[in-house]
Amino acid sequence: MSQTVTVELDQHVLLIGVNRPEKRNAYNVEVFEGLVAAYQRLAEDSDIRVGVLYGHGDHFSAGLDLAEVAPALAEQGPQALIGSGPYDPLGFSGPLPPKPMVLAVNGIAYTLSIELALACDVVVAADDVRFCQLEIGRGLLPFGGATFRAPARLGWGNAMRFLLTAEEFGATEAGRIGLVQEVVPAGEHVKRAREIARTIAAQAPLGVQATLANARLARAASEMIAIEHVRSILPGILASADAAEGLRSFVERRPAQFTGS
Repeated sequence: MSQTVTVELDQHVLLIGVNRPEKRNAYNVEVFEGLVAAYQRLAEDSDIRVGVLYGHGDHFSAGLDLAEVAPALAEQGPQALIGSGPYDPLGFSGPLPPKPMVLAVNGIAYTLSIELALACDVVVAADDVRFCQLEIGRGLLPFGGATFRAPARLGWGNAMRFLLTAEEFGATEAGRIGLVQEVVPAGEHVKRAREIARTIAAQAPLGVQATLANARLARAASEMIAIEHVRSILPGILASADAAEGLRSFVERRPAQFTGS
């Protein structure tokens, strides 16, 4: 297992922690490798019934570490994030594991963080959480599921507000639109997520997995159409002048100046 991802077994619950706090838990290729391995263990170990994903330290995640991940994305597309792993934590380039995932978010929870929340089944947020879908401000589009899951789960206007503006929003707004299911005091989010996971794990495993599978089946057809569309348009977006300007402005910590090319 990667050192940037910790794994702890708590009876029937697998606790998965992203451990890169010095980078605000930004996801690079190593983090994804560790996460994919943990998700595979969750899926294939019959004694594990539920997973909990969280971030070590003060922040859940600042999102993708673009400086490290961008070259692989340009060459391979979203598949670069999961490699040859059989399960995708985003449910984009591969299936989600067949068992429930509970997410615990706190502090900065940008871009990828929202897409992980939309891919998980229950989300617990600390009251200090700060969500933001930044891709539009970097000359990109979200390519981990937010473009189709957010409108379907949160309502069109609620989704478009944060997808098209790149504005930050907190726990109260996230609860209002249904992105999170429970808000707790900062520092209590992982504990509460574990409690929920243990409650799920105490139920009949076959019934839990069948319920999850049936619910996912109902949404699968429209998602596959949207996934193929993102795959088709992403290479052109990544190669655009605006995407290059977005990355430069991020590195140089200045507002981007987009031209539409």
